[in-house]
Amino acid sequence: MQKIVDVQNVEKIYGKAGEKQFKALSDVNFEVKPGEFVGIMGASGSGKTTLLNILSTLDTPTSGQVEIAGEDITKLNNNQMADFRANKIGFIFQDFNLLENLTAYENIALPLALQNTAVKKIKPAVQSIAEKLGLTDILNHYPTELSGGQKQRVAAARALVHEPSIVFGDEPTGALDSKSARALLDTLTKINREDDVSILLVTHDPFSASFCDRILFIKDGEIGQELKKEENSRAEFYQEILDSLGTFAE
Repeated sequence: MQKIVDVQNVEKIYGKAGEKQFKALSDVNFEVKPGEFVGIMGASGSGKTTLLNILSTLDTPTSGQVEIAGEDITKLNNNQMADFRANKIGFIFQDFNLLENLTAYENIALPLALQNTAVKKIKPAVQSIAEKLGLTDILNHYPTELSGGQKQRVAAARALVHEPSIVFGDEPTGALDSKSARALLDTLTKINREDDVSILLVTHDPFSASFCDRILFIKDGEIGQELKKEENSRAEFYQEILDSLGTFAE
């Protein structure tokens, strides 16, 4: 079985040789299998954002190898990287990152438009994902007319519309109230299970993490613990995450 994400011996050091340096990541190794819903948890400054930036091709490691959908992204040039990002990666940001002058429909269609997809193919793709995420009635609305939960579902639709190999979520529930957060997490779980979409979620929130199949805990740039949901209920997994956070922080 091909791995969707394969991270080997990744290290990230900021600062030039001979100057004061900071090691943000140290010998990070993990993988994400097809259809897996994986969470990465860690305190502020633990290295989780640096890791996410490397995985999503926004940054490059100092050393090590990162393969996504069988492609070693550390060997791509800038143009290849841009194409890879546009075709293979979906990204859901904490603050939505919607373009205010575009409607919900136009925001969702953006990844396809940037790939020069034929207009006749864009419409059914947008309508299909909008239906799955319950957005059909608001496609002609602008972001200023939408609630936080609606904005984040539009952002999720934009991340999914081009059928990427993996979707990365950067604290996607961070700007939402509890009801909207639960709705988004339920939607991501449904997409993950029904459409076999691989998801990697970076979060510090145990409730959000409890929707994942597996949690990787990162501290001081190293992955120090792994937790699997297995046959546990979500409530049981949530309690297990809370217990692990307590011991991991010591």
